Amino acid sequence: MSLLYKKIMSGKDVKSVARILLGANLILAGIGHLTFARKGFQAQVPNWVPLAKDDTVIYSGIVEIALGSAIAFAPESYRSVIGKIAAAFFVAVYPGNIAQYTHRRSALGLNTDSKRLSRLFFQPALIYWALKSTGNSNN
Repeated sequence: MSLLYKKIMSGKDVKSVARILLGANLILAGIGHLTFARKGFQAQVPNWVPLAKDDTVIYSGIVEIALGSAIAFAPESYRSVIGKIAAAFFVAVYPGNIAQYTHRRSALGLNTDSKRLSRLFFQPALIYWALKSTGNSNN
């Protein structure tokens, strides 16, 4: 059992699981943007975005599905670049989390100031997750 545990928990395997989980979460979030959580995601679109809120949610959902699929299924030689693109995407959508907090918009279970504030601290974790789970083996 010890050898099996060591094999499962090797750095490469943990990294693969983290990468696939990130990809799956992005795909699920993207599907949510297009379907069941569409209205909720509109609460995160800052007022200064020049597109209609619904259009912004749809476009970002499509990008999330594409990124999630790429993270989960891309050949190893492309993963580092895709991880950097995903991290940049997480940076780009961060103003939406800030807007939801500053404008006190309740959506997606974030219905108190403390919940909306705590969500702001999750975005850097997503950036780290994207970079670490897709980076080169020596990272």
